[in-house]
Amino acid sequence: MEPDLTVQIGPLRLRHPVMVASGTFGYGPEYAELVDLAELGAIVVKGICLEPTKGNPVPRTVETPSGLINAIGLPGPGVDEFVRRYLPFLRQFPTPVIVNIWGHTVEEYGEVARRLAAEEGVSALEINVSCPNIKEGSRAFGVHLDSFRRVVDTVRAATDLPIIPKLAPNVPDVSVFARAAEEAGADAVSLINSIPAMAVDVETRRPKLANVTGGLTGPAIHPIAVKLVWDAARAVRIPVIAMGGIMTADDALEFLIVGATAVAVGTANFVDPRTALLVRDGIRGYLRRHGLASVRDLIGTVQADTPSCGEPGYTY
Repeated sequence: MEPDLTVQIGPLRLRHPVMVASGTFGYGPEYAELVDLAELGAIVVKGICLEPTKGNPVPRTVETPSGLINAIGLPGPGVDEFVRRYLPFLRQFPTPVIVNIWGHTVEEYGEVARRLAAEEGVSALEINVSCPNIKEGSRAFGVHLDSFRRVVDTVRAATDLPIIPKLAPNVPDVSVFARAAEEAGADAVSLINSIPAMAVDVETRRPKLANVTGGLTGPAIHPIAVKLVWDAARAVRIPVIAMGGIMTADDALEFLIVGATAVAVGTANFVDPRTALLVRDGIRGYLRRHGLASVRDLIGTVQADTPSCGEPGYTY
C-alpha cells in the first residue's frame, strides 16, 4: 500500500504536503506549461494588495553563493484585477489556491481579505507581514508584535477563510509571534520569509541591487529556517508551513521532522519548475524505505534534547 501523503492545514486538506511559495510561481499561468498544476499540494500565488503596484526598479535580483538576493518590491495587479484575470484560470484545477496578501496599512489588509473572501476558488489567505507600515513610520508589520497582532486580528475579522500569517525571521523570538498568531485565530503559520541582505560590486563600490538591500533566499538560509521552524512548531498547536532553501526531498524532510506539517518550495522553482513534484516523490520514497504508513507519522519526530544552557543554544 502506498504511503498516505495527505495533511490538514486547519480546514484545508492537501493531497500532499508540498506547495509552491509565494513570489516564486507567479499566479499560476506562468508555470502551467512546465509543471502540472493539478499535481501540486497547493499553489501560493504572488502577493496581492488593494491597488496595482509596479515594484522596485531593476536590477531586482543578484545571485550569491548558495542563494539569491531579491528586491522585487511586490509588483502586482491589485485584488480586483487578480480576481478578474487570474482566478478563473486557477479555478479549473483541483489544487487549493492560497492567496498571499499584503497592505500598506492595517485597514488595507482587512479590505483585501474581505474582497477575496467573497470569491469562489480562494482556499486560504497567507498574510505577508514584511511590508512597511506607512501609518507608523515605515516599520515592518512583522517585526513589531503590536502591529503584527493588529494585522492578524483585522484579517481574521474580515474573513472566514483559513488565514496563515507568514512570520519574519529577523525577530528576537519567532515563537512569540507564532503564539500571537494562534491566539488571534490563525489556522496556521508559515515561515520563514527572506532574510535582509545586501551585495556590493567591489569595482564600482555600488550596491548590486537598485533598491540597495533585499532579501536572501535559497540554500544558504536553510539551516536558519530549520531552527526557526523548530522553534515555532514547539510553541503552537496550529500547523506550521515551512520554507527556506528547499532544493531536495531531504531539505523538506528536515522541516517535517522538526515539526512542520507542510512545506513550500521557493527559489528552486527558478532552477527547476518540477522541484515541488520531485520533492513530493522523494518524501513518498522515504516513507516507503522507513516503513511509515503516513507522512503524518513523520511530523515532529526529531530526537533532540532542548539546550540546557539557555536559548538560543549557541556553542563556539
